[in-house]
Amino acid sequence: MEGFDYKAYDGLGLAELVRRKEVKPIELAEEAIRLTDSMNPKLNAVINKMYEQARKDAGQQLAGPFAGVPMLLKDISQEIAGEPITAGSKAFLTYRAKADSEYARRLRKAGVVFLGQTNVPEFALVAVTEPAHYGPTRNPWNLGHTPGGSSGGSAAAVAAGIVPIAGANDGGGSIRIPAAYCGLFGLKPTRGRTPVGPNYGRAWQGASAEHVLTRTVRDSAAMLDALHGHEKAGAFSAPPFEGSYLEAAATPINKKLRIAFSVKSPIGTEVDADCREGVLKTVRLLESMGHQIEEVEAPVDGHKIATSYLTMYFGETAALLASLEEVLGRKATASDVEPTTWLLGLLGKATSAEEFVLSLREWDRAALKMETFHETYDLYITPTTAYPPAKIGELQPTQAEKFLISSAGKMGLGGVLKKAGIVDQIAQKNLSRTPFTQLANLTGQPAMSLPLHQTKDGLPVGVQFMAARGREDLLLQLAGELEESENWIDVKRNPLF
Repeated sequence: MEGFDYKAYDGLGLAELVRRKEVKPIELAEEAIRLTDSMNPKLNAVINKMYEQARKDAGQQLAGPFAGVPMLLKDISQEIAGEPITAGSKAFLTYRAKADSEYARRLRKAGVVFLGQTNVPEFALVAVTEPAHYGPTRNPWNLGHTPGGSSGGSAAAVAAGIVPIAGANDGGGSIRIPAAYCGLFGLKPTRGRTPVGPNYGRAWQGASAEHVLTRTVRDSAAMLDALHGHEKAGAFSAPPFEGSYLEAAATPINKKLRIAFSVKSPIGTEVDADCREGVLKTVRLLESMGHQIEEVEAPVDGHKIATSYLTMYFGETAALLASLEEVLGRKATASDVEPTTWLLGLLGKATSAEEFVLSLREWDRAALKMETFHETYDLYITPTTAYPPAKIGELQPTQAEKFLISSAGKMGLGGVLKKAGIVDQIAQKNLSRTPFTQLANLTGQPAMSLPLHQTKDGLPVGVQFMAARGREDLLLQLAGELEESENWIDVKRNPLF
């Protein structure tokens, strides 16, 4: 393997070398281990190292499109039997997964070698990866900035070249936001396209989908080929697709698309000039390719979308805290989790079943409006995020907010805070930086973030594309074409690659 440049290849490229017997899986595993050990102290991307098992797996007879390719899993929902799965929380430190997730089973069939697990914010609840127990993950483009969340550890590892592919999931932007912040390709599939079981039939009421973060479009497409299909435990089914997503990514679009775009925040908050310019520059490129572009906002009420998303968010957190009794052997207390998590749970307890059901009905109304919208427009483009990556610690609660959260948690004042308008304040603060991604989660549409712009400071900026449910193939087709454009940001230019 002397003189071999591991980082020069994407996942399919490494697999091709293995097939040609130019490199052995164990050699790839050892190089990924070496890179993890040398780079992780700076990044804090990997929190559980599975080196010995990776070496054993690499020595087995491997088959599949990614045979022998090292991969990291996200430390939530992507279980490996016998391994810890902490979801970024000290409450789960003694927990061990009882069985492989269906996601992991399908990836094993694809031939990957699991190297370890990546850092996440506690219970994947926020868009920065700074869990109290494990500490912050840092962005390879600038170590003072966040890689985003909740798939922040995965994004940092891929952007640094430790692995070409890492596990991710997306319940409100958790694939697309880190992709935007780290200069990667990130696709959230259609609801029901990829497996979420067997422990769950629905993840976040269908808002969350499993997939990967990658450097190249074709790796993501081939992974979707490996992952998609009927799941026994699944509560949802995506529109059928009989073709190959990998072939779609390599097939030029043979018609002129009608595309809508907007650079306005759906909740009326500000959008950074670089995030707007990323979209406008992309629009100019698409127009030069002959596509018909119109500035049109999505036909939904952004404030209702935000509120209905948060209603689910609160309810799911409350349910999660209640389920901790199975892990802890007792009811959870405020000391078991981070203060913000406990507050979100209190807000969930103060949310009625009526409010929860009404919020889901808002999802369905929005889904119908967007499906009708896509009868006119093939794609809808927005910034992926409203701002470039925040600095590490920038979005942590202030001392006054920490005192309020702690006091409210101890006194059980979720209902009082809700009536006092704290929900609106949480929505404004938490979603103002990332107001664009939640819509696709609620409607079940596929959406992707493409690395098509950079700030003057060199930080990546993502552009989001949404399509009608079931049209990942169209997104991948366009992504494959745009990947060849001058606008596409080469992740290999970041300082740590």
